[in-house]
Amino acid sequence: MRVKKQKRHRKVVRFYSACFGFREPYKVLCDGTFIHHLLHHRLTPADDVISHLLGARALLFTTRCIIGELRSLGQSHSEALEAAQQLITARCDHEKRVGATACVESVIGETNSEHFFVATQDADMRKKFREVDFVPGVPVIYGLRNSLFIEQPSTQQREYAKSTGERRLHMGESEYLKLYKSDLKGIITNDSANGVTEGTQLTRNFGSTKRMLGVAEKSKFKRKRAKGPNPLSCKKKKKKDDTSAPQNQDGVDAGVTKKKIRKRKRAKDRAS
Repeated sequence: MRVKKQKRHRKVVRFYSACFGFREPYKVLCDGTFIHHLLHHRLTPADDVISHLLGARALLFTTRCIIGELRSLGQSHSEALEAAQQLITARCDHEKRVGATACVESVIGETNSEHFFVATQDADMRKKFREVDFVPGVPVIYGLRNSLFIEQPSTQQREYAKSTGERRLHMGESEYLKLYKSDLKGIITNDSANGVTEGTQLTRNFGSTKRMLGVAEKSKFKRKRAKGPNPLSCKKKKKKDDTSAPQNQDGVDAGVTKKKIRKRKRAKDRAS
């Protein structure tokens, strides 16, 4: 069961990485309720626990308004205050302290350009970030007893990611207009310059459009030429007979001696 939950969380992280551009190390913006939950259920050290949840290194952030809110809650949240002061402080432009929810919403902005995960136990905040009309592409982390979970993307977020992905695959009107202007400018300059032929105009325009569309040209390979035979596979040359060796009168080499033939006497010869 634990393995299935981990796979489900990694799948959510891959969805936000592919569709909304989240990259490692992941940034997690924690509010006071989440920090208090981690300490209450002994989920420490917090950065290791969240890094294990996301499957990659994570950086924990908070804001000055959240730290001020924890300080105003008194002694009951003193441990949460000390823990929040050790986190990285995200920039918020509030001169006077505002509520944690309003501060988190201002840091996230309209597009979540910093790619923050929001860690909170506030049900209203979780519901807001699930809606695409509010801010698309904000993953939410929450705790349930001694376990942490990542909010599954809603159907609205999945449809939004699908529509934006299809939009990225096709050129917009502005891109078509830029392409048309560049081709038109190239034709005019080629006509006026030194009598360039029509064929070269077409090839140049085609090359410029390919470069604008980001299409890579095919690599040109050199033809392999025929090489000589492999010397290891060839037969060795035969040695020629040495005719310069001295010979005897009988035409036999001097170095070669005739073998003597031994005659055997028969028995009749012996008897006589």
